[in-house]
Amino acid sequence: MIRNYFKIAFRNLVKHKSFSFINITGVAIGLACFLLLTLYVKDELSYDRHNANADRIYRLSRTFLSKDGTESLRLGHAAPPFGPLIHQDFPEIEQVVRLLETDGMIRYGEHVFNEDNIYAAEENIFKVFSFNVLQGNPANSLSNPFSIMFSRPMAEKYFGKENPLGKTIRVDNQFDYTITGVFEPFPSQASFHPNFLISFSTLTDDRVYGAENLRSNWGNNSFSTFLLLPKNYDPEKLVKAFPAFQNKHIDPKASTWSVLNLMKLTDIHLHSHMDSEMEANGDIQYVYLFSAIAIFILLIACINYMNLATARSAKRAKEVGMRKVVGAIRSQLINQFLSESILLVCISLVLAFVIVAICLPFLNDFTQKQLTTNSLLTPSFIAIVISITLFTGLVAGSYPAFFLTSFQPTSVLKGKIASALKNGRLRQTLVVAQFAIAVVLIISTAVVYSQMKYIQNYKLGYSKDQVILLSPPSDSTTNFEAIGQELKQNSNITEVGRSSRIPSGRLLDSWEAYVMKGDSMAPSDIGIKSLSVDEDFIPTYKIQMAAGRNFSKQFGTDKTEGFILNETAARLLGWKNAKDAIGNRFGYGQVRGQIIGVTKDYHFESLHQKVAPIVMFMQTGNNRRWLSVQIAGGDFKNSIDHVKKVWESRFPDKPFAYEFLDERFGRLYAREQTQQLLFGIFAGIAIFISCLGLLGLSMFMAELRVKEIGVRKVLGASIPSLVMLLSNDFLKLVFIAIVIASPVAWYGMHNWLENFAYHTSISIWIFIGAGILSAGIALLTISFQSIKAALRNPINALKSE
Repeated sequence: MIRNYFKIAFRNLVKHKSFSFINITGVAIGLACFLLLTLYVKDELSYDRHNANADRIYRLSRTFLSKDGTESLRLGHAAPPFGPLIHQDFPEIEQVVRLLETDGMIRYGEHVFNEDNIYAAEENIFKVFSFNVLQGNPANSLSNPFSIMFSRPMAEKYFGKENPLGKTIRVDNQFDYTITGVFEPFPSQASFHPNFLISFSTLTDDRVYGAENLRSNWGNNSFSTFLLLPKNYDPEKLVKAFPAFQNKHIDPKASTWSVLNLMKLTDIHLHSHMDSEMEANGDIQYVYLFSAIAIFILLIACINYMNLATARSAKRAKEVGMRKVVGAIRSQLINQFLSESILLVCISLVLAFVIVAICLPFLNDFTQKQLTTNSLLTPSFIAIVISITLFTGLVAGSYPAFFLTSFQPTSVLKGKIASALKNGRLRQTLVVAQFAIAVVLIISTAVVYSQMKYIQNYKLGYSKDQVILLSPPSDSTTNFEAIGQELKQNSNITEVGRSSRIPSGRLLDSWEAYVMKGDSMAPSDIGIKSLSVDEDFIPTYKIQMAAGRNFSKQFGTDKTEGFILNETAARLLGWKNAKDAIGNRFGYGQVRGQIIGVTKDYHFESLHQKVAPIVMFMQTGNNRRWLSVQIAGGDFKNSIDHVKKVWESRFPDKPFAYEFLDERFGRLYAREQTQQLLFGIFAGIAIFISCLGLLGLSMFMAELRVKEIGVRKVLGASIPSLVMLLSNDFLKLVFIAIVIASPVAWYGMHNWLENFAYHTSISIWIFIGAGILSAGIALLTISFQSIKAALRNPINALKSE
């Protein structure tokens, strides 16, 4: 019986080629989109699950509070004393491990490279995280100071096929490390990816960090701290005990300005959005968004099938009537139609896999992932595919099956069904739903594009163009003033400035600010971020002064007690205008001095954040790790060559490397640009599938009204009037879809724009443009079949009836 169902189903698909092509194409594209987005979502949800103890590993985070209780800084890192003290005070915790990320220059023989993702790790890291150690003993590989383990790719990079164990490498031309092991790198679905692991005990050396700093430095919140909790242990128990813990070890009032929290390792990638993270994270909102898009695209394809199947009902109504007359029961007919639906979906699935294989490299390119077709062959994914195939087949075929089999044989054979089919309320509702989804995606794409243009054209308050960034080695003997003069010997290099941080990065440094209250200095309630700069930083970035002056070599006190605020800091500290702040006493951390200038506000961080209050000073120099070089003119190659020549003469042991500031700025919005592209692609797909459905519907509705069109032409109706007659019903549905989609899209994109402190407004023209575009595409689709029907010879039309 089942074989017979599928044989008849196959014959029907072959017999109605246009119908079959439209449906198979639509469902195949819908399934392909669903599979691609499911691969993406599955990848996002799998982060850190390679660790055997993933559900018991928690990360310690630290949040600083302003005096009014608001959060001023949220860090995914903590100070070094927290780890051992937490383990001491809460002995039920199985393991506590600390990691410190750094970078450096690694030399082995003639191989010299600048490397990042170097982690100083405590030796119990292998008891917390699941490393696949290929060489060496995990129990003691990180026991001794100046021990280092290489990831397999790094070992191959430096040693080729040589055995690296026991060999010595040099780091930053200062320290020799012994290689004690090789490990397999973490999969891409991990919150951090160490290329090298160095023994944490190395940090006890005063030349590196110092044992006393590890014990007592509560201000350097650069250490990632992970806790391995016992099975079934409630982490909230620890979180509730943390305030008393901080008051005990730091300061009796520490819990009023410092808050500790825990987050499960498997939640970090999608749920953690701290000011400092080990690596850039994803966002659960994007997972929800892409899941919804996947479902909606597949739903549009299912709607197509349902619409076309019900539209064809008149053609198959007599078949149903005759089958019932000769004894077929309704369940048999339902099975027949569901068999057709499932067969069509299975054929579409094969085509969908081909589309996925072709499109997967492109998806990887703009999501920066490493998705492979192998993921399609895992048991879990195969189960998903089988479930979706059956679900799609049943959903797409259910309404036609139950609708067609509900016809009474007498009504069918008397021809009473055809007229009822012309006004299918459900079919109209489904068309509206299809186009509403497509219009929402079109509007969303337009809003994201508008915001990206807004960001590109927004005046940041500094110059980001033609600035290259260098990170030179820094010690007390380096004469950066001489290096700057040597760089400026090239006429295209106009300015060279140094700073502790650079625009497009995060402002993570902060100390307590002091202002005059009465006759004495008193701490301010305002949290102010800091930048250590030299006198050339402001002119390098062309930051405008609102009042006062820049740092200058002509004023010797600038290096010891000069401060420059931005307008936001001056305003929050109580000065109504910038000029009022000049000359006032000011303190920051342990330094007391006076305000010599106020800059106009500039967007140091991304436009997701509001302009932060900033203070610039020159008192400390060794932490100015960034060199910014402003290049004028168009001879960029000559300028870069000159910079490289100076670099190699000054730092012969450190490989030359640079990056452009505008490229770093662009990376701040990479996620939004990806979202814009995805919205655009899937909006186009949604419109295409919807129009396939409209094409099929217009074909069948034209066939259903062939006699009416013939009579109207005989009575003198013009071709344009007939085209409008056939198009009007569909265009009304499209306009209804636009009306429904517009407020939905506005609400969603309004909320999305709230993620930016500075954003564009949603113009009415976006909705008008989306409406015209979708209506125009729909009209073109319908008109093709409408014109064809209107041009048909009425004699032939009436004959066929």
